[in-house]
Amino acid sequence: SGLLENRKLFWGSVPFHYGITLILLAHVLAALLPGVAGWLLGGQIRRLVLELTGIALGLYALFGLIVLIIRRLAPKSLAQAVTSYIDGVLLFVLLIQVGSGIGIAIFNRWGGMWYLHTAVPWFWSLVTLHPDISTVAALPFLPQLHFLTGFVVILLFPFSRLAHLVMFPVQFFWRPHRVVSGQR
Repeated sequence: SGLLENRKLFWGSVPFHYGITLILLAHVLAALLPGVAGWLLGGQIRRLVLELTGIALGLYALFGLIVLIIRRLAPKSLAQAVTSYIDGVLLFVLLIQVGSGIGIAIFNRWGGMWYLHTAVPWFWSLVTLHPDISTVAALPFLPQLHFLTGFVVILLFPFSRLAHLVMFPVQFFWRPHRVVSGQR
């Protein structure tokens, strides 16, 4: 379907992938390097620029995700023919995940700072297998929904088309070159 519906795929895939990749990278780097993230978010102008950039990237990813969902819902589309039930569930959960992230960025201002002081310690307590929910238990509904849908995405990940993220075609380097000709 990617070859036959390339134009539709472009308008959904590019915004979603660029937006979500940069947002995930910011989340992971802040969790791995909280001191650097704290310094970056320490200045009021830097914090404002980073927050606005995060909101813009979130809206960019949301636009791409909506286009991808519409592409899969279109009647008689090739994408709909290859969409499994679990892919549909995952797209719905991703929609909630991205929407809740944008909601946090807009309605819970300065989310980067509280992320460093609440979610990052909680994340590291999970990584070290000593869960401590004290930092995130008192958070409002939207951040808790964001955490929950993040875990659901991780749970559904191996059973959906998202598994392509971790599948690298190593055999691609050793396969013979293909010659494509327009004449038969």
